[in-house]
Amino acid sequence: MMAESRGKSLSIIIVLGLFSFLTALSGSSTNLAIPKIAISMDISSSMATWIVQIGLITTAILLVMFGHIGDILSKDVVFLAGGLAFLVGSAITGFAPDFVIILFGRVIQAIGSAMIMANSMGIVTEYFPDKRRAEALAMISMFISVGSISGPGIGGFIISAASWRWIYWINIPLGILVLWLGFKLLPVPRESWAHVREVTKGANWTGQNLFTLGIIIFFLSGSFFQSGRSKLLMGLAFFIIGGAITIYSFVQDDKSNLPWIAPEVLHNRGFMNSIFALMLVMLVNSVSNILMPFYLQSYNGMSPFMSGLVIMLQSVTMLVTTPFAGVLADRINRELMTVVGLLILMISQIGYAFFPQNLDMWRIIPPIVLNGIGMAIFLSPNNALTMGMVDKKMSGIAGSLNSFARTLGMTVGISFASSMLFFQLPGVTRITRAVGDRFIQAFYNVFWMATVISTIALVVVLIRYLGSRKNSTKVVAKGSE
Repeated sequence: MMAESRGKSLSIIIVLGLFSFLTALSGSSTNLAIPKIAISMDISSSMATWIVQIGLITTAILLVMFGHIGDILSKDVVFLAGGLAFLVGSAITGFAPDFVIILFGRVIQAIGSAMIMANSMGIVTEYFPDKRRAEALAMISMFISVGSISGPGIGGFIISAASWRWIYWINIPLGILVLWLGFKLLPVPRESWAHVREVTKGANWTGQNLFTLGIIIFFLSGSFFQSGRSKLLMGLAFFIIGGAITIYSFVQDDKSNLPWIAPEVLHNRGFMNSIFALMLVMLVNSVSNILMPFYLQSYNGMSPFMSGLVIMLQSVTMLVTTPFAGVLADRINRELMTVVGLLILMISQIGYAFFPQNLDMWRIIPPIVLNGIGMAIFLSPNNALTMGMVDKKMSGIAGSLNSFARTLGMTVGISFASSMLFFQLPGVTRITRAVGDRFIQAFYNVFWMATVISTIALVVVLIRYLGSRKNSTKVVAKGSE
């Protein structure tokens, strides 16, 4: 009986992990392909970043909704439907004849990613007890790390040897195989459209529409910031209005009759602090993901394949470090591990801010490796802490909020990094060596801001760690009376 249970658990990890691998593979390959797609489609470097941003924005908008639907319908059904949508989006993007169709394909692909990400952690929480949860989440993180590693490596090789379109076409045969395994291994209940409409008709669609509008306006501010100082006021207006509508959507949802986010989750201070820290960490991590291809390929002339090998060092480091972090998180203080991870991440951002103008691997590689170590040490214990703070029946919405924080952090990070970089380079449509010192100084400034943000995240988790120590001391003192 025990062997059968472990076999089922392993099957679930395989399906969840393989889909996580594919989404990570596609995401990291897309980051690397931006300079080539910009040339192929004859668009500016700043416009090409929207190929990444539009996918992340779409995922951020839909994560909470799909997490809630997974809770009231079936996490397995929503998860596998997401796998199908991801495949369709990959095909559209790969065959896209122009930039607009690329964006459309990326939106469909992102809808699938949102359905997958919103329910992965909830499925783990349903099938794994708390004492094994961090280890299970760490195993899925390993699949993500392998995907992130394979993205720059495989993607760099493909872009150097053939068309960038193959980074999307490769998802199709792999995805069909994983989808087949998913339907074989996951217990999928049969749901009629009538039942789906019944359980979703009373949902707070007003709140979802407000949230969608707010997020879109908020991130459109980035396109104005990238245009330089002439459109700064318009960018600030979109930033403030979009942010205000987004915040109000949470207030409106909290007061609605059938909210997307359960009030007990939204009002759980420990849970919200954990996902806020996660959002800041993902923001910081995405800065290097979007800027490194410009630094290595566009400015220093490195081939996509070689730059992919350099960038993949972060993911290789995460892959090696994550299993140890997951095991340690189940055995020692999780709050302390998040503090250590963030301290290392902050140091790595300082390292990026001292990158040489010319390629010097002895100065380039250490910050990339430190970034991977810091992320690995932070993520597994923080995920376990986050999911352990809510009731199992809320695991779907809690997992989707966790994924939302990840995606929102990545989206804001990419928008922030590209906007801040091109704001400092007015009139520059494409990064080349001819931009000179202006690019390097702008590059440094972005990473100094990333250092400040990582310091804020460090303070947040340090306060959490000190609070947990204080509570432990009180419990011990009360028990000895």
